[in-house]
Amino acid sequence: MRYFVSVAGEELEVELGDEATTVEGGIVEADLARVEGTDVHHLLLDGVSHRVVATREGKGAWVLHVGGRRYSVGVEDERTRTIRRMAGVGQGSGGPRPVRAPMPGLVVKVEVVEGDVVEEGRGVVIVEAMKMENELRAETAGKVRRVLVAPGDAVEKDQILVELDPLDGEDPTDG
Repeated sequence: MRYFVSVAGEELEVELGDEATTVEGGIVEADLARVEGTDVHHLLLDGVSHRVVATREGKGAWVLHVGGRRYSVGVEDERTRTIRRMAGVGQGSGGPRPVRAPMPGLVVKVEVVEGDVVEEGRGVVIVEAMKMENELRAETAGKVRRVLVAPGDAVEKDQILVELDPLDGEDPTDG
């Protein structure tokens, strides 16, 4: 499984495999064991033992205490990153922001209609893929320009499901 780990302003790509662990493409020897019933972990990294206290601060957010130092860490798996990217994360302003299907699937529910003003994080479409329902959310506030799918529609990877127009400074909570 591939993860993207952000710490101290840097992002590292970490891949945990059955045979090896890699960090930024280089193989490292790593073994992690949790002390049952606690937030304490023992990490053996390239032959050096570390005591790590890991506290979850929210979805994908952790605080790690290692060697008397505190680190705020963000962790995102490859699947989550792909879904966020397909849903329009990082889109620049100016044009419509597409919400795309992260993988082939079936539209279960459309939660918006054309003309709706949506806040950042609001669910817009639920797509079932690989027997899991994925709620695709608006990454920024916007006004629904077009809804291009309906419940029951089969969709392909990268297909645009909804287009959002930027609000240009409007407050989405003002009627």
